[in-house]
Amino acid sequence: MPDDGHGTLDQRPSWDEYFMQICRVVATRSTCLRRQVGAILVSERRILSTGYNGAPKGLKHCGELGGCYREQMRVPSGERQELCRALHAEQNAIIQAAVHGVKLENVTAYCTTMPCVTCAKMLINANVRRIVYETDYPDELSRQMLREAGIETVHWPDADAGEGH
Repeated sequence: MPDDGHGTLDQRPSWDEYFMQICRVVATRSTCLRRQVGAILVSERRILSTGYNGAPKGLKHCGELGGCYREQMRVPSGERQELCRALHAEQNAIIQAAVHGVKLENVTAYCTTMPCVTCAKMLINANVRRIVYETDYPDELSRQMLREAGIETVHWPDADAGEGH
């Protein structure tokens, strides 16, 4: 980029950086008391769908019910996910695409957290080809299944290899 006349260069973020920044903003809509997670489904540098973790539409959030059920039961992170009122961000992004008739093909998923095995299975079936994530999540089965499906997983900020400026 040319000099702007003030001695600095105009630095544009890479596509991965751009979408991860948006993903972080999406996560701020989360109603989960434990962890705010955001997900974006992108194809050909176009956002197809977004999602964040929280209770299904029209249902009360944990904060409205006096606290996190999983915290009250002392369920460790990554275990017994069925004991949670919330949908995961990746699940909500896939559901939003379906509700609005958006075809998912050759998708890159940007996630603030590495997908769990349940979300990994859904992302595999949703034609995701690449996952860029920021925070790690201890789920080896998820990693194994994503590898087996041939889905590239990239830990951010090391992601810029695939999308470029």
